[in-house]
Formats: sequence, C-alpha cells, structure tokens
Amino acid sequence: MICKKDEKGAALVLESLMAGKIVVIPTDTVYGFSGLVLEEDIPFDKGTDAQIRAIKGRSETKPLIQLIGCPEDIKKYTDDDIPQTLLSKWPGALTIIVNTKKSHPLYKRYPTIAFRCPGDLWLRQIVIQAGAPIYSTSVNRSGCPVLETVPEIAAEFEEEVALIVDDGDKKGALPSTLVAMENGLPKVLRQGAVEIKN
Repeated sequence: MICKKDEKGAALVLESLMAGKIVVIPTDTVYGFSGLVLEEDIPFDKGTDAQIRAIKGRSETKPLIQLIGCPEDIKKYTDDDIPQTLLSKWPGALTIIVNTKKSHPLYKRYPTIAFRCPGDLWLRQIVIQAGAPIYSTSVNRSGCPVLETVPEIAAEFEEEVALIVDDGDKKGALPSTLVAMENGLPKVLRQGAVEIKN
C-alpha cells in the first residue's frame, strides 16, 4: 500500500500496470480496480480484464470502462460523432459508451466500449505515461456494495492485487454519469456526478 501523495506513488502504479498487474487506485468517483488495456489478440481469459473479473467474481463479459488521458483520444477507438456538449464535460466523471471502430483489434470482442477521461490529473498523467487506456471498475465483489474506505479494501483485496493507493475515504461519492451513443444521439443511462440532459 502507498499513499497517493507519496512522490513515488504514480511511478509505482505505472510500473505495476506496465507489468500486467492489477492495482486499486482512486478515481474522480470511487476506488477502482485497474489494469492496462492489452489490445493485441490474446485469449479472453489471459487479459488484465479477465484478472479483474476473477478478483471481483464477475462472470459477465460486457466490457469494463476504459480510462483515457485526453478527451480527443476517444477518436482513436470510435467513428461515432460525439457532440461537443458531451466532450466539453471531459475531463470529468462522465462515461460515454461508443461503437468500437471495426478496424480496432478489440472490435470482435467488444463492439461497444465505455470510455471516461477522469477529472483527476494525477490519474490522467498515469494513463498518458502508460501509452494505452487502463481498465477501471468499482472495488467490490460482484453483487456486493462498493467498498468506500481503504481499510475495507485492504481487508478484502490486499492479497489479490499488486498495489493499493490510499487517497482517504470515498464515502458518499457519486458514480460517473453514464451515456450511450445510440443512432448518433446520446442517451443517458445513469445520472451521476455530471448532470446530462436527454
């Protein structure tokens, strides 16, 4: 475990991610399991997303949220025309589900992907230095409440992840707002920390 304010914290997170390990890091919403997104064509059960699912006990195969470092990076992964009114909310706690480019290596596995450009500069810099998106999903066992305090997270998952970054409690933190691009138009699936109108 390491404190987010530790000057070596970001470097240790990056080192773990680049080694293909799973870490627990604070986001602009709640704590999240994170791993580097591996875009090469590898067996489904060998990727970092599979490691995260195994830890959570999550059997479903829908894609995990991917964090990107810059708002414009989403254009690398989709041909959807995303309204500027949405992109102007980034960086921030807004998740946008888009149709994956057919030329993207993950298209056959994930025809749609959810992206977020987080409001936390510390986290964005890690993503940028990693050179690829990182997965992020709430810290909890599947079907159980999201864990909001570091002692709870450590007690439950310390033996299953490479690193936990302590940024204090996240009690009462709102989840990200979830929007899907459908037929060229945004549809709000969940109102969260960022207010979006249909």
